[in-house]
Amino acid sequence: MPNDIFSNQPDDYNASSIQVLEDMEHVRLRPGMYIGGKDDRALHHMVAEIIDNSMDEAVAGHATWIEVELHENGHVSVRDNGRGIPTGPHPKDPSKSALEIIFCTLNAGGKFSGDSYQTSGGLHGVGSSVVNALSDHLRVEVARNKELFAMEFSRGIPQGPLEKIGAAPNRRGTAVTFHPDPDIFGSLKLKPARLFKMARSKAYLFSGVEIRWKTAIDDGETPAEAKFHFPGGLADYLREVLDGATTYADAPFTGSVSFEKFGVPGKVDWAINWTPSRDGFIQSYCNTVPTPEGGTHEAGFWAAILKGIKTYGERVNNKKAGTITREDLTTGAGALVSCFIRDPEFVGQTKDRLATVEAQRMVENSVRDHFDTWLAGDTKSAGAILDFLVLRAEERLRRRAEKETARKSATKKLRLPGKLTDCTSKTREGTELFIVEGDSAGGSAKGARSRETQALLPLKGKILNVLGAASNKLNSNDEISAICESLGVGMGTRFNIDDLRYDKVIIMTDADVDGAHIASLLMTFFFTQMRPLIDKGHLYLACPPLYRLTQGARRVYVADDAEKERVLAEGLGGKGKIDVQRFKGLGEMDAKDLKETTMNPATRKLIRVSIVDDEPGETGDLVERLMGKKPELRFQYIQENARFVEELDV
Repeated sequence: MPNDIFSNQPDDYNASSIQVLEDMEHVRLRPGMYIGGKDDRALHHMVAEIIDNSMDEAVAGHATWIEVELHENGHVSVRDNGRGIPTGPHPKDPSKSALEIIFCTLNAGGKFSGDSYQTSGGLHGVGSSVVNALSDHLRVEVARNKELFAMEFSRGIPQGPLEKIGAAPNRRGTAVTFHPDPDIFGSLKLKPARLFKMARSKAYLFSGVEIRWKTAIDDGETPAEAKFHFPGGLADYLREVLDGATTYADAPFTGSVSFEKFGVPGKVDWAINWTPSRDGFIQSYCNTVPTPEGGTHEAGFWAAILKGIKTYGERVNNKKAGTITREDLTTGAGALVSCFIRDPEFVGQTKDRLATVEAQRMVENSVRDHFDTWLAGDTKSAGAILDFLVLRAEERLRRRAEKETARKSATKKLRLPGKLTDCTSKTREGTELFIVEGDSAGGSAKGARSRETQALLPLKGKILNVLGAASNKLNSNDEISAICESLGVGMGTRFNIDDLRYDKVIIMTDADVDGAHIASLLMTFFFTQMRPLIDKGHLYLACPPLYRLTQGARRVYVADDAEKERVLAEGLGGKGKIDVQRFKGLGEMDAKDLKETTMNPATRKLIRVSIVDDEPGETGDLVERLMGKKPELRFQYIQENARFVEELDV
């Protein structure tokens, strides 16, 4: 018998097994690839895609107003007075109009060459077609050359040809009305308050456009109609955000500079001020598209501000200005940055982070010159900001010194649990605490860890569900006490982020259902009792493999069954039998496996736990629903979302 793992398997993998999905089919099967998922954020991202198309027309100088209307039946309309989508036959397929190509074909659009738009938010040619694919009804009306055209679609499929409705002598532009498909989004509904905020922010980002808002849905807080036009742009936006707050500068540092000197189209707008009244924040945009994860434009902006304030400090002979870091700058700073560039590169279709390398240099150089001039021209504000930032730097250095001192004598000051295997580092910086599942996993992890920076805390079984337990049980639970003692912090109101003994807290559980349950319980604990630990970016999930595939000297680790099957089908490139080992738990992995795949910073993958509240309290409500005391809420959630489960590994 051949020494081959495939020898006893039926030969049912052949040419007919290879599926070729049409564009619209692929979008509907894998919406996460295009809009980030099937959740509330993805639902509203569909509206943003259509608004961004109209904003591109406005920024290009062809539209002066955009109207966003939420209808009572859940449809949403976006209209503009731009040039209107071309309706003539497409040169590559004369049987179809350009409009049909745009709404039914991925990677089709008018923004690739740069001839129609100098800068644009729609880049990949997928926005309109993705919205079309994920809508059970979509209607496009185009007024162009004094004629009105219309076409309707359902789930990406044309419901008829492009029709010429009649004359439109006093109308121009595009109107898109669509309804998100409940087969994709379930019972989720578009929220007036969220769309209102989205529409309003677009008006701040481009002072040359008027945004008109309408809604037929009364949520008790959103006006039925409104018009937004802000000639001051970001300066108006920041003034409203900081309304009533004490600021260190009498007027914010604002500006708008063209990238003309760099020989490219585009510009950067900004507004910033510092206040002791609230936490710092930055909101950044590229081509009017929000970039919540920042990117190169943000990096360039902060580099300009940091270099400028340090240079000013040297000029006025403030010797402590050199200690200021970006961390100090962002404390108490309210900042808005919006750049317009040609052919920007984003990370992912949802465009959460800008990756264009040149944007950093252009933004930094543009902002830096103006910041130097502003500081020199308003010495009162410059002095107040400098003093504030120096105080922040001194406070940061003092806290660091206290932490170093505290950690050196931690074992004397803290009652550390006996099960904790601590690291030897005397400072918190760069240290990691792995919370592992069981003593056997802890044994493997001891051999895999870096003694200097990595500590281990094994837990026994599943910890207490803190949302379903009384406070006395919470305080007396051994596993929870061990976590608190190891971290050096208290729970709830007694939690102080400055007391945290480790830079990263990493949940490392088995790659199975039980491991996922334990991780969920731990995340619930940290969310409810130590939320600042998450907000400050200290909580992570380890990503151990489920299988190890070996063929001769070749060895590959895979995360799940789907990846295993793919690797087996493709082969490892060696000869002989492929040995498949399934790790039943971390304890079954030897130290070499665990180090290479899960613990070594150079080769591992970590998932940072973060909170994105699209609406205030939204995450808390969801955690309460899934982990709280009322099982009927969990059952309701399962009923509402069961259709989204594409594969269940049992």
